[in-house]
Amino acid sequence: MKKINPEDFRVRPAQKVDLDKWPTVAKPVYHSQEEYQGALANHIRELSELQDLLYASNGYSLLLIFQAMDAAGKDSMIKHVMSGINPQGCQVYSFKHPGAEELAHDFLWNATRKLPERGKIGIFNRSYYEEVLIVRVHPEILKAQRIPVDLVDADTIWRNRFRSIVNLEKHLHHSGTRIIKFFLHLSKEEQRKRFLKRIDEPEKNWKFSLADIEERKYWAEYMKAYEACLSATSTKIAPWYVVPADDKANARLIVSRVILNSFEELGLKYPKSTAARQRELLAIRRRLTKQQ
Repeated sequence: MKKINPEDFRVRPAQKVDLDKWPTVAKPVYHSQEEYQGALANHIRELSELQDLLYASNGYSLLLIFQAMDAAGKDSMIKHVMSGINPQGCQVYSFKHPGAEELAHDFLWNATRKLPERGKIGIFNRSYYEEVLIVRVHPEILKAQRIPVDLVDADTIWRNRFRSIVNLEKHLHHSGTRIIKFFLHLSKEEQRKRFLKRIDEPEKNWKFSLADIEERKYWAEYMKAYEACLSATSTKIAPWYVVPADDKANARLIVSRVILNSFEELGLKYPKSTAARQRELLAIRRRLTKQQ
């Protein structure tokens, strides 16, 4: 299998993103379906072992954020890449349209309640970034948030929200939460094909709604919103990775490799037993050997 370099997909801090220049299709890193399945299985096994280390060390936590247009493969990405993870050490949240309680608080309130505990992996299927994406494309959502009129200035509100997000992620980093953000970059044509597949295959009908087609009308606006977001919020400590998503298998191998590299950079080790703990264990062992 071709070696994957995560830096090929990473948005540099302060880099101005033009998504037209970022591919939605990359040269496959695998040569056959069998090689893909074997490589993904290896990645999953390594992730499972590293998750055990994360849980045992109980210091760091890991937050994975997935953002994308509809049909880009967020759900299947989480299902396949994280399939070997112990559910007890992993928390997955899907962010939907905000309800009354969310609308009564600031835009980061709901997400901060769902952050992973130390020793665990948190996965956000969509996230607080929706507040600078869909809300930017659909200003009527912003009006529903009942923010004082003098604070809703078109020239500053998005810049202020970007700053709030970066500051939150900086705070989390210094508290031990490592954040990795993925934008699954899907082409409009590939989305059309996947929508048609959802219509043609009965078992996929439930995934499709008229609202999905309506959102396609705003494709250009969404791309501009994503470009602004990626440019403003990809930092050294909480980077964005723009992953070509037209080939789902390729995207899964890229994402899993990025996660593995991030895990390995932590240098996790199992906690060492102290002398006192060893004496305690030996005492327990003697008691157990005497029992019938």
